[in-house]
Amino acid sequence: MQQKVSTGEVMVNLENGLHLGPSSQIVQLVQRFDCELLIRKGDRVVNGGSMLDLLTLAAENGTPLSLEARGPQAEEAIEAVVGLFARNFAVEESVEAGREAQKPQ
Repeated sequence: MQQKVSTGEVMVNLENGLHLGPSSQIVQLVQRFDCELLIRKGDRVVNGGSMLDLLTLAAENGTPLSLEARGPQAEEAIEAVVGLFARNFAVEESVEAGREAQKPQ
């Protein structure tokens, strides 16, 4: 049986580049899917599920990145990571609204 492969392209649009916070969000997101995510910057390829690997990319604002996921949920993982970049790593409104509702008055 052939392994599912899905790819995508994203651009880092963060003033401080792909620093600790966004890298953490990528790692947490990737862990939800049954696949391996590779992220490429030029000739360098890193494991998207590894915080240390992501930080060593030194992806600054304006850096294009290529994504490749392999595994049963490869397509879903790529869609989720591309969406994260498209939102510039902002927390989705529904999640944020839920947090607001839980705050004590």
